[in-house]
Amino acid sequence: MKSYIEERVLDIAQYLLHTKCTVRQVASVFCVSKSTAHKDLSYRLPQLDKSLYKEVCKVLGENWAERYIRGGESTKRKYKGK
Repeated sequence: MKSYIEERVLDIAQYLLHTKCTVRQVASVFCVSKSTAHKDLSYRLPQLDKSLYKEVCKVLGENWAERYIRGGESTKRKYKGK
């Protein structure tokens, strides 16, 4: 893995831990696609730092559990304006 990719993976992981934001939000901050951000966190991070990966998995799990709530709130806001 190239050094700039390793650096990006670690930066993305640290940012996710500090902000507890979604993969989409992380991707937009780092100007990469959602797929790249997800691949960095799910496949590349375990190769670099296992303990950091375990912490990131907790945040990703929370986001996964809350996605239905966020979707419902978004729909509510969309139709409330009409």
